[in-house]
Amino acid sequence: MATSLPVQQLGTTDMNITRVGFGAWAIGGGGWSFAWGPQDDNDSIAAMNRAVERGINWIDTAAVYGLGHSEEVVGRFLRGRSSAQRPFIFTKCGMVWDPRKPMEEPKRTLNPESIRRECEASLRRLGVDRIDLYQFHWPDTTGTPVEASWRMMEQLEAEGKVRAIGVSNFDVSLLKKIEPLHHVQSLQPPFSLIRREAAAAEIPWCNANRTGVIVYSPMQSGILTDSFTLEKVKKMDDNDWRRSSANFQTPRIEKNIALRDALRPIAQRHNTTVAAIAVAWTLAWPGITGAIVGGRSPSQIDGWIGAATLTLTGGDLDEIAAAIDRIGVGTGPTRPPSQRREKIAERPLEAR
Repeated sequence: MATSLPVQQLGTTDMNITRVGFGAWAIGGGGWSFAWGPQDDNDSIAAMNRAVERGINWIDTAAVYGLGHSEEVVGRFLRGRSSAQRPFIFTKCGMVWDPRKPMEEPKRTLNPESIRRECEASLRRLGVDRIDLYQFHWPDTTGTPVEASWRMMEQLEAEGKVRAIGVSNFDVSLLKKIEPLHHVQSLQPPFSLIRREAAAAEIPWCNANRTGVIVYSPMQSGILTDSFTLEKVKKMDDNDWRRSSANFQTPRIEKNIALRDALRPIAQRHNTTVAAIAVAWTLAWPGITGAIVGGRSPSQIDGWIGAATLTLTGGDLDEIAAAIDRIGVGTGPTRPPSQRREKIAERPLEAR
């Protein structure tokens, strides 16, 4: 689909994606172990419509979100759209659930035959002939060699069922194991002002190896937004996974909110939202292609879409880094490297 927003090539693929994409985790609805509570499917479709109207050209979902329901809702959104009007669709495999026990944590398996079955099921739910980016959701915990899993992904690409293949939540050691077999087109790591660990190793590795990076939870699941409060945590649905997350509990939540407040003057200077500042900060790092940002209503899309065209100044980045250090939030690098250091980062790791 055509877009007026800035785009960047994803890895070495033929896809040029907008700097922000629509994240479909929350729209999976309630009734499973990592739910955000019940959602209205019509609101979810309205949110995707707004995202596309505003120029976003990709949607990221996963089979496990809502135990298939997120993909079904995305499929409803896609119905009736020609390929020219349709955003790129990214989804994931490797989280297998028991339908009889929906509240149990899914099994993390990358068994090759399971990957094929999951791909076929995702194609059916989405109502598409080909998935644009198919990703491992998490590393395998069942003993399957990652090389065997990656060979199946390569096969699905050769068969035309998927356009490109990538991974999510992989560290550098796993990336190095599979890269010689077939190029890893993308990595999807968690990354935000609060959760910065990927900037130390995975993001520089990807930057050096022409692997795209699409980060998830850049607003730290809603904390780094203008309207977030402690009261909101208390009102969260019992089936909202965030209630039990350490970042939403004392002592972290108070520090996280203090960091959010430190972004307000920067947002005012740019005449934008705190949410847009938080997302733009992730996009300021060399090697990051785009950020996945969730939305459950059109108004939420309007709250962060400004990040797609926002460039933070060196002064902004210094101010944010100082606030992280002063408040003592999270771990990992606090500021994107300077231009001089970027050039070093572009060299292959082996050359350093």
